Amino acid sequence: MGFTLNGITVTGGVTFQAAAAAPTATPGGLWTWGMNQFESGNLGLGNKTYYSSPKQVGALTTWLQASAASYHGAAVRSDGTLWTWGRNNAGQLGLGNTTYYSSPVQVGAGTTWSKVACPKWGRYTMAIKTDGTLWGWGVNGGNLGTGNFTYYSSPKQVGAGTTWLELACGYRSTFAIKTDGTLWSWGSNTYGQLGLGDTTTRTSPVQVGALTNWLKISAGSYHCLAVKTDGTLWSWGKNQYGGLGQGDTTNRSSPVQVGALTTWLEVSNGYESSFAVKTDGTLWSWGFNNYGQLGQGDTTNRSSPVQVGALTTWSKVAGGRFHTLAIKTDGTLWSWGYNGMGQLGITVTGYRSSPVQVGALTTWLSISGGGNWSMATRS
Repeated sequence: MGFTLNGITVTGGVTFQAAAAAPTATPGGLWTWGMNQFESGNLGLGNKTYYSSPKQVGALTTWLQASAASYHGAAVRSDGTLWTWGRNNAGQLGLGNTTYYSSPVQVGAGTTWSKVACPKWGRYTMAIKTDGTLWGWGVNGGNLGTGNFTYYSSPKQVGAGTTWLELACGYRSTFAIKTDGTLWSWGSNTYGQLGLGDTTTRTSPVQVGALTNWLKISAGSYHCLAVKTDGTLWSWGKNQYGGLGQGDTTNRSSPVQVGALTTWLEVSNGYESSFAVKTDGTLWSWGFNNYGQLGQGDTTNRSSPVQVGALTTWSKVAGGRFHTLAIKTDGTLWSWGYNGMGQLGITVTGYRSSPVQVGALTTWLSISGGGNWSMATRS
């Protein structure tokens, strides 16, 4: 069975790009809402005010890809420049200092940045350039992949490789896919979240198994989800609340297939919660559900994937710490879960355990859930 992911049509196999090409996403305006941490200004709006409705970051409509962390954000523009803002106590903004910024600041003068990734609860940043090189900065518990535990306040190249393609950041654990379809991991490994069959920390990238058919990777706090080119879904790491989707709460230190289906398309992690979209447009969730972040209308944990409603029009999903964002094929934006900081973007307080539409717009393009805040782009 074939399917399409990020513009790549997969028919039981895929020819990977020769290098990490520039993003093919549609550029748009950048919007943020939710917690705006008093000392950080993580919403990038030039202030430290909380907002319960989306607010545009500046006036530019050239943002291609963005990633929300606990208290900082990062985004790539269509001109290949990289921008960061928010908390910077560990140099996670990559600006060569530890100064906090409440508005986006360019990282260096380079115009060859392709993709950026931040942990939903962590203080580091990873990015890929258009030449396929990999870079990291900020807190370093081995998660930067630089072979040491040194913090860096400016981008530091990870090895000399030029074939890095996809990125995901967990809490001091990092994951990446190369253009040859191999999967790599490094950093903290307390719960086996590196997928290497043990719980040993790594400070440099190590290949996960020998397979060459990995396509998509997502990282939560201590567990991971990945989709292969055959449409199968895999999980590993901490499983205290059933976030691995295996029908139990047993940790796994190596990738284990979730069910037997070959129709998985998109994946995302929250804090020990998991989300996925299938090729038929259905949305599924499982794992931790203390604030209704699974969208099932309750606060009951699930240890196996359960469909969210009956709709077949879901396109993208992004887990935050305890809240969830999703976009439908009609371009509408939806949210649910914890809303104590306004991160659902719906102006009312209290959590929501079922999807609620954010405004009435139909032009949302991409989403990213941070610690207690949200970020999205729209045309």
